Amino acid sequence: MSTQRLRDEDYRDYSSTDASPEESPSEGLNNFSSSGSYMRFGESNSTTWFQTLIHLLKSNIGTGLLGLPLAVKNAGILMGPLSLLVIGLVAVHCMSILVKCAHHFCYRLNKPFVDYGDTVMYGLEASPVSWLRNHAHWGRHIVDFFLIVTQLGFCCIYFVFLADNFKQVIEMANGTTSNCHNNETVILTPTMDSRLYMLTFLPFMVLLVFVRNLRALSIFSLLANITMAVSLVMIYQFTVQNIPDPSHLPLVASWKTYPLFFGTAIFAFEGIGMVLPLENKMKDPKKFSLILYVGMTIVTALYISLGILGYLQFGANIQGSITLNLPNCWLYQSVKLLYSVGIFFTYALQFYVPAEIIIPFFVARGPEHCELVIDLSVRTVLVCLTCILAILIPRLDLVISLVGSVSSSALALIIPPLLEITTYYSEGMSPITIVKDALISILGFMGFVVGTCLTLYELVQPTSAPIFINSTSAFV
Repeated sequence: MSTQRLRDEDYRDYSSTDASPEESPSEGLNNFSSSGSYMRFGESNSTTWFQTLIHLLKSNIGTGLLGLPLAVKNAGILMGPLSLLVIGLVAVHCMSILVKCAHHFCYRLNKPFVDYGDTVMYGLEASPVSWLRNHAHWGRHIVDFFLIVTQLGFCCIYFVFLADNFKQVIEMANGTTSNCHNNETVILTPTMDSRLYMLTFLPFMVLLVFVRNLRALSIFSLLANITMAVSLVMIYQFTVQNIPDPSHLPLVASWKTYPLFFGTAIFAFEGIGMVLPLENKMKDPKKFSLILYVGMTIVTALYISLGILGYLQFGANIQGSITLNLPNCWLYQSVKLLYSVGIFFTYALQFYVPAEIIIPFFVARGPEHCELVIDLSVRTVLVCLTCILAILIPRLDLVISLVGSVSSSALALIIPPLLEITTYYSEGMSPITIVKDALISILGFMGFVVGTCLTLYELVQPTSAPIFINSTSAFV
């Protein structure tokens, strides 16, 4: 049994929301316009501009948002927001580069749709360097590798996030009140280690990923969207109240912690892998560029505002997730639980990407009558792997920074500018464009190397212990 047949019948390509199940590839090709614009495969399944905007927002708003106040602390109250703005502008520009290159190859090769991996592969085939042309297939493998690392990294972060938040809620249960404004000291009731909480969640995560149908997962996505949206409204409502005097906060933090900021910040801009599928699924793809800029403007404003407000509200006591700083009253404890429910169900959606890449490889090499057993076994092993990695690195801030530095920087900053050079160099490029792309890739590579090294050093020899504070200390 071939891997291709597995993809066609059971495992829809992880980035291919391009064709409806009812339509054949040949029908899709007939719908492709020679002008280079995208035509829809199935109008009934195409998305409106508003639906595309919502999907774009959802693909960029997750746990990374909650870690941005700590990221601002690592950069400084002035340097942090300015850096977030710059990274946001560069990330959006790289998204537009990816879309432009994908359009270029769809037009040249008469294809209705190419995903991220295909675009990089075709870009290497168009390179003037013969070695790159001969090894173009490695372009897809590299993108697949970083997608796997990124998505499984998200899953590891979800284990740590759930363990930290549930542990705090349970330990503070005896002191939880209905008064969110009192300056009370909460005595924690010790419970089991956070690693044991991760093991507790493990069987439930395994059962969750046994849901293999993407349409069935959409129900969980809707529930996650609702719970996380309500939680974010409550978090904003709290952070804007009674903000302490910010004069004691440093404008620029130590250069030693800036790479940790970079890793967290680039991790937050996590949606580049969804750009091409969303664009291809639109009824009117000509509007996608406007939606991309509008959507990412909203996302960047959300990141900067919560990063600033969270750091201003909690100062040096800010933790890896701002939810861990919320007051010890039932209202804000419920916020932690609501967001945790959303993260729990989002795990299955993030897991879908690496599953679609990895599982067909194993299923294609096993007996046909054992497909389901192999499928479920590989899913179980992958979930256990993310749990083990989360247990080994239980600090939420460091896991976020590590995933951002290693994989998010490669997908969002390093690869797209190099892709533009390989795609258009033989057709003529201005020196300014080449220099611009080179600078962006160098920036991403420096963040990749320095951020990864510093995060690993912090894991081996931590310069400061994780912050565990009384959740009402913001009122002191």
